[in-house]
Amino acid sequence: MASNKINVNDIAPYLASGDIIDVRSPGEYAEDFIPGAMNHPVLDNDERAQVGTINKEQSPFEAKRFGAALVTKNIGDMIATHFADKPKDWSPLIYCWRGGKRSGVTTHILREIGFNAVQLDGGYKAFRGRVNEDLPLLSKKFRYVTICGCTGTGKTALLHALARTGAQTIDLEGIAKHRGSLLGDLPNEPQPSQKRFDTLLWAQLSALDPSKPVFVESESKKIGLVQMPDAMRESMALGECVWLDVPIAARVAHIRNDYAHFVHQPLALVEKLQPLKALRGAKLLDQWRSQAEAGDIDSLFTSLMIDHYDPLYTSAIAKNYPNLARARRVTLDPTDAPSLSDAATMAQ
Repeated sequence: MASNKINVNDIAPYLASGDIIDVRSPGEYAEDFIPGAMNHPVLDNDERAQVGTINKEQSPFEAKRFGAALVTKNIGDMIATHFADKPKDWSPLIYCWRGGKRSGVTTHILREIGFNAVQLDGGYKAFRGRVNEDLPLLSKKFRYVTICGCTGTGKTALLHALARTGAQTIDLEGIAKHRGSLLGDLPNEPQPSQKRFDTLLWAQLSALDPSKPVFVESESKKIGLVQMPDAMRESMALGECVWLDVPIAARVAHIRNDYAHFVHQPLALVEKLQPLKALRGAKLLDQWRSQAEAGDIDSLFTSLMIDHYDPLYTSAIAKNYPNLARARRVTLDPTDAPSLSDAATMAQ
């Protein structure tokens, strides 16, 4: 058999095969994990907490004895269920937090069976270090074309249309699970942790060809609770821009579709707008509430765009994208599939 440990810089074959086992607790896995890794914890959340309590209140020896019984039982269950159909030449990569006891014992047992299991030296911590080191460098490798346009112009929809043509794209809002504004939360879809966002972005950037342009949507530094790398934002600012021109009626129709949950619950929308009172004044907030109570959704969305989002966006975009004046202008009306397909051709 080959060596039972590999360096984090040698994980590419495992990323491609998907034969990666994360033996950390479900709580650790939920925060972030190596792309493609399956979670088979040797200690679940409660068991890990129990071991920690015994270590603190009794002794490290008692904690190890208690933990060992749980770990060996849980590994046995894995072998009998999840790994029961694995062929003899199965070669999984095993990792835990720092490449220590949990992944070490799992790797040892699997190798004793005859599998060519290997342990990731340094564990998830080493992988996280590589992502942190790579992201600023990766972000600068590409020529970005940034899609710009006011709220409701279909920037994300155009990005997806470009992807369907084979263009290279990065959907930052899709990775962040947030539309990037005060109203950007996606219903029933919590945002990833910053670590998870970084890993997903790292994986997507790593798969791109630096010789071809990468289309992105204009974003502020923060997208909800997560933020893109400074290096990526700086590179985007220096690149080309595409500006979308869409009539207000088409923008309202697009917003109604994208924010259907607020169409059905307009008062919930108004509650989310309360932090804008200091910026826009009580009179405008009262107007929005009246429109919501009357069910006049189109007027509410129109006012939100014209009186709040458009001035905010145009000011920020002019400051952040010095090449905006030379942007290619693309008109969309309506923002339906045929128009988006035509726009994708014009944008390239």
